Amino acid sequence: MAGGEMKSRGFRLGCEVLLENPPRWLRELRIGLLANQASVDRSFRHVRDLVQKAGGRLCCLFSPQHGFHSEKQANMCESPDSWDFAARVPVVSLYGDVREPSPQMLERIDVLLIDLQDVGTRVYTYGTTMGLCMEAAGRAGVKVAVLDRPNPIGGNQVEGNVLTTDCRSFVGRYPVPMRHGLTLGEMARFIRGHCNVSCDLEVFPMRGWSRNDYFPDCGATWVFPSPNMPSWETALVYPGMVLLEGTNISEGRGTTLPFQLFGAPFLDQERVGRRLKKAGLEGVVFRPVYFEPVFDKWAGEACSGFQIHVTDRERFRPYRVGLELIQALCDIHADRFRLLPPPYEYERDKLPMDILLGDCGLRARIEKGARLDDLESEWMGELENYVRKSEEYRLYH
Repeated sequence: MAGGEMKSRGFRLGCEVLLENPPRWLRELRIGLLANQASVDRSFRHVRDLVQKAGGRLCCLFSPQHGFHSEKQANMCESPDSWDFAARVPVVSLYGDVREPSPQMLERIDVLLIDLQDVGTRVYTYGTTMGLCMEAAGRAGVKVAVLDRPNPIGGNQVEGNVLTTDCRSFVGRYPVPMRHGLTLGEMARFIRGHCNVSCDLEVFPMRGWSRNDYFPDCGATWVFPSPNMPSWETALVYPGMVLLEGTNISEGRGTTLPFQLFGAPFLDQERVGRRLKKAGLEGVVFRPVYFEPVFDKWAGEACSGFQIHVTDRERFRPYRVGLELIQALCDIHADRFRLLPPPYEYERDKLPMDILLGDCGLRARIEKGARLDDLESEWMGELENYVRKSEEYRLYH
């Protein structure tokens, strides 16, 4: 706690840095703001209110997946356009009839501010929404300004295969690994520089954040950016446990511990537990539990499964845990374990598991029992190449 308190004295969010010395364009140009209810400063004041208080000409709000108030559940639970009575401006949903702003929408503004809390994982859709906004803004001649926030699971650890072009989707649009190690501001710089997205981009970096910081090290308070991301610890397990969204195994939605619980009525705790222990996964303990989701998969049914306890965040490799679990379930429960069909997050042809993995050939090899060490070795060169390229766009040490 003392270390977090010391960090907080020097730590500043991007929105706080912006407003310490507001640029002239904030008051002189028409502003749009892509944000949600988690877009607050360290005193819980919403960036919408801060911009208006600073004299910003806020003309409209844009909302990502889950809605401006982060109230909507996942997988195509769309948000309608609405009206924000506090700011007296319209709210344009980018997770409904459209997923990127149209030229007509962008005619209302000169600058698009983006202030969203990301979770450091490729398939969390806020990075895709930001990128689509950058692409559209570039075509329309609208400036983009990103107000940076921490990567809650650190900036040093990267893990997983890099997304292949044939698996591009709303849950993965740019060539990054599952755990990408970037803040949203760094991701914006990567998208513009590496992915040839031409737009006028300005990033307002945080102060006092370093790559080895996890969210508690900032001395800030976590505000949930989506309904099933209630804590930063959820974000830590998410890069692996999100794979269960493509299966008939509950990932804990409908419970108070989404992504930290997994299970199904048919799951054999003894066999699955033995298999996971044999895998030698570091920094994690799987504790047998029973739970009953109140919605989503297996709602109202008792599920046999596990709670994930991360005991060493530095050694914990969430994506490897997810792959080990998928392979174990394919083997142990071949008769009951199923991959879910599309649609999933607006993809109507490819299997959800394929676009989650980000490589349409990877699933079949996992199902056939390929050694995960071999798979990781095969994509290691690509991962190292990504790290080298992404270093050019880093803002923090």
